Amino acid sequence: MSEAPILSVRGLVRTYKTGGETLEVLRGAELDLAPGEVVGLIGPSGCGKSSLLHAVGLLERPDAGEVRISGQECLSLPDARRTRIRRREIGFVYQFHHLLAEFSALDNVALPRMVAGGGLRRAREEGERLLTDLGLGGRLTHQPAQLSGGERQRVAIARAIVNHPSVLLADEPTGNLDPHTSEEVFAALMRMVRQERAGALIATHNHELARHMDRVLLIDEGRVRPA
Repeated sequence: MSEAPILSVRGLVRTYKTGGETLEVLRGAELDLAPGEVVGLIGPSGCGKSSLLHAVGLLERPDAGEVRISGQECLSLPDARRTRIRRREIGFVYQFHHLLAEFSALDNVALPRMVAGGGLRRAREEGERLLTDLGLGGRLTHQPAQLSGGERQRVAIARAIVNHPSVLLADEPTGNLDPHTSEEVFAALMRMVRQERAGALIATHNHELARHMDRVLLIDEGRVRPA
């Protein structure tokens, strides 16, 4: 990796208590992600892909380990500072779009920028730019119910990058789409990641799509290794 990593994970451990037993899902997982790099994360259901993304996204505290974003170690920070980093440095795309039903496509995208401290006018301008880049310039005022599945997911991509995050995390972002739409949405996601120079970590069961990423990592017995 020629550039300093935008994301660096070291020694990540995550355990869960279930039925009186301790399930160790991550056992010292490690990875690096460069700016503009798209890395696939594969493995069978239950292997720890979502646990890894939740820890990297500062949504959960793992049992041990270190997550550095833009050189800042994040797991040891107070909750308020972790929240600020999550809002400013990390974007999320999920299998289900989780758009606000009563909001337009444009307002769904603009809202995170406003929450992060941007004004309404600038937030809407940036949202319109991103949605237009994603081919949705004619759908800005449409609510989610008026959009197709692929269109809703492209709105979710725009929402994830509206604050220009350093790291984009995606959990099965095309898993709820038909094959043709899946390819279109994935191509849009790749293009926006390259354009924004974010590092993207994308968990997927779609090995065909994973082949088009820069690298593919496999979670195997709680550790991360090249697939």
